[in-house]
Amino acid sequence: MTKSYQFFNMTDFSPARIEELRLLEQQCKMFDHSSLRIGIDSIKEDGDRAVLCYDDIRLAGCLSWYTSDGVTADINVMVHPGYRRQGIFRGLLELAQTGMRDIREFRFRVPADSAPGMDVMRHLGGRLTTSQFTMILEQRTVSTPGGSGLFLRPRNEEDYEFMIRCLSQAFGDSESWTRNYVARSSEAGRSVFIAVEGSRPVGLVGVNELNPQTAVIYDLCVLPADQGRGLGRQMLSSLVRLLQPRGYTELRLSVVTGNKHALNLYRSAGFAVSAEFHYFLLEK
Repeated sequence: MTKSYQFFNMTDFSPARIEELRLLEQQCKMFDHSSLRIGIDSIKEDGDRAVLCYDDIRLAGCLSWYTSDGVTADINVMVHPGYRRQGIFRGLLELAQTGMRDIREFRFRVPADSAPGMDVMRHLGGRLTTSQFTMILEQRTVSTPGGSGLFLRPRNEEDYEFMIRCLSQAFGDSESWTRNYVARSSEAGRSVFIAVEGSRPVGLVGVNELNPQTAVIYDLCVLPADQGRGLGRQMLSSLVRLLQPRGYTELRLSVVTGNKHALNLYRSAGFAVSAEFHYFLLEK
């Protein structure tokens, strides 16, 4: 590092500080011609953590992270184009690690169109584990699919065991991992809806309201025994109609690039690909 920079954990979540992050994100996106998004709306006192680097009063870099299971840290990083190759990435990661108790591995999210980000991962020896598309709702009028009278309702306390069973069976994770994940994914702004067919729960879907304009749909799943009957399509269409009165200007979700079935499902519900991200794994 050629000069002295100030690194510290972010504890000020004021609009002015958040605006600094948005400005830096925009500068990096424009310089790199990339789809960079570090999840600024999730950086808050009870949300994702962040480490900042300043050169006097100028924001030079930011690393944000969260963990869904207490083992893997999902990380986003941005460094101002004028401050790269000066050890800022390393300094951000070193400080962030002081708060990563029990974390054993890092998973970096890198825009597929970010040449600098891809170069950093190659330099560090990151192992590409998966790629995902971000999809945004473009078609605002959603048709109502015919079906079995399926409807969505907000989850209640009695749904907990069903949620664990549905998530673990649909995504192939252990029940113990899923319980940990659910416990860590219940912060303010998140809501879960249970899909009911007749009187029987058959699936679930989550919504994370990032701000009054933006919401993210996640964990859309159906019990394996009930898959193949178009229930996922009905759930997604019902959810979009349910959310429309809330006035969101952006509804988005993520899908693994190789999951053609899910891609077709989301496209049929009016979603279109807006960006692609690669995920690289590094041992701590």
